[in-house]
Amino acid sequence: MTAVELLRLVISDERDVFLLRQRGRQIAVAAGLDGQNQIRVATALSDVGRELVRQDVSTSAVFLLRRGPVPALLVELTWQAQAVTCAGPGWDTARRLMDELLITETGVTLTKKVQSVVALDEGLLRELRESAGANALDELRAQNQELLETLENLEAKSAELERVNAELEETNRGVVALYQELSDELEQTNQGVVALYAELEAKSAELRAAAAARIRFWSNISHELRAPINSVVGLTRLLGAPGGDPMTDDQRHHVDLINESAATLLALVNELLDTAKAESGSLQPRMAPVALDYVITQLRSVVRPTLRSGDVRLVVDPLRDLPSLVTDETMLVRILRNVLSNAVKFTRQGEIHFTAQQGPAPDEIRFVVTDTGIGIPPGEQDRVFEEFYQVPNALQVGASGTGLGLSYARKLAEILGGTLTLTSTPGTGTEVVLTLPSASDEFARPAPVACALIADGDEKGRKQLRDALEGLAAEIIETADGRSALNLAKQRQPDLVLVSASAPLMSGSAVLSVVRLDPDLKRVPVVIVCGDDPGGLARSVHSLGAAMLHEARISPETVNRAIRDAQLTARRTDGR
Repeated sequence: MTAVELLRLVISDERDVFLLRQRGRQIAVAAGLDGQNQIRVATALSDVGRELVRQDVSTSAVFLLRRGPVPALLVELTWQAQAVTCAGPGWDTARRLMDELLITETGVTLTKKVQSVVALDEGLLRELRESAGANALDELRAQNQELLETLENLEAKSAELERVNAELEETNRGVVALYQELSDELEQTNQGVVALYAELEAKSAELRAAAAARIRFWSNISHELRAPINSVVGLTRLLGAPGGDPMTDDQRHHVDLINESAATLLALVNELLDTAKAESGSLQPRMAPVALDYVITQLRSVVRPTLRSGDVRLVVDPLRDLPSLVTDETMLVRILRNVLSNAVKFTRQGEIHFTAQQGPAPDEIRFVVTDTGIGIPPGEQDRVFEEFYQVPNALQVGASGTGLGLSYARKLAEILGGTLTLTSTPGTGTEVVLTLPSASDEFARPAPVACALIADGDEKGRKQLRDALEGLAAEIIETADGRSALNLAKQRQPDLVLVSASAPLMSGSAVLSVVRLDPDLKRVPVVIVCGDDPGGLARSVHSLGAAMLHEARISPETVNRAIRDAQLTARRTDGR
């Protein structure tokens, strides 16, 4: 490996040590070392030079630049054959600051590696050689000047650092102020949300109270009217019965009119009372296996005599092989009778077609009633399910009815876990479809779920529900209030929610209302756990597509039944 000699010096006293330090730093600059390595080289040479001068050793210093695979700056310090102690603080410093320290009997070589060999400044080297014998005092002055410049640079950097710190402190104050402002705004927003929930709860309570008052009014009026109407019907039948006092033809005709009008009025009052019961949620289905062939025969016998004329035919398809149907037979008959009565009322000629068939899903049965009547305009097809609404048409004039038939039928269908839909074309006819689930039995187990959420302020109530869900839910998460339940539902997206009607901070009905407005949660099955029905809660819960569970009758069977009802309702909401 070749090495180029750069400079030679002789060190015999302290003044020469200053020169050695200065030339060492200058040579390090010429060799391309960075600022820190320049200081390391100068400090190592200064400390070793002082150790040699302290031992009164006359030393020759040679600076070399080594080329080759590992470029380096070499400083060879040699002395005449004499005893030299190469130990002490100065030597330890040199070992730490230089990459290599090689000591022999007649000298020592200090090595500092360089990244690459640079093109040496020959003019600088010439100046260094010519000034090799310069006065040490001048070198000390030069070093002091460099030190002053360094101190000035440090002072400027310190001032700059203080300025940056001041700016950072100002920025921090701004961030803290902004955070405080945002916290205040968030607190105000939260207070507004809480106030809004309270207002919504109050409005809901008012609406439930108004609905309950309306239902009580309907029920009371219906009960009060039924007794005198029954009396009128009974008396007119006695007047017209065989064996009574003889009447003229006009008298008998008038009695028949009274009897017919009283019977019509009684039917309307009964319909009004049934609708009130359906709205209040007091109509509870009695599920049992249904003999469809008997139901269809019964409907055919009831409807056929009511046909307007021989121009209208009632066509009932033969019963196909269908899954067994478990539902409330009385409610089923009332739904189909209302639908068939409407078809008879608004069909002047053609046919009324009734069939029972397999639904779109394997566990559904569809009842379809199609007529060739006057039809319903598109703008009126949704309104026919409104209470007391009747589509204006020529056949409506003189026809008895309150406008409650289809509204009542749809409510019954929902109570049974099904749907009632209508499609119609004016002048062509109408099709009404009733879809019901075909469960195998009343206690059929619901579908298992991956995650169930329980919200109840009572630990005992949560434990009862948790025990009842064992084996049905793979994971159960719990909370003690309605607001936390809503947050958990949004985060975890559970497959089932069971919430107490009296949950703290946010009632079960309020949680249900928010869930049904959330696009991601509106199809989640929900069960409301409550005590005795506090008014219109059942009606609002059923209208929002949820099931109810009495907290005093919690058991695996009742919980399974409520979950099954909730899942059926959620599936119906999903468009199935």
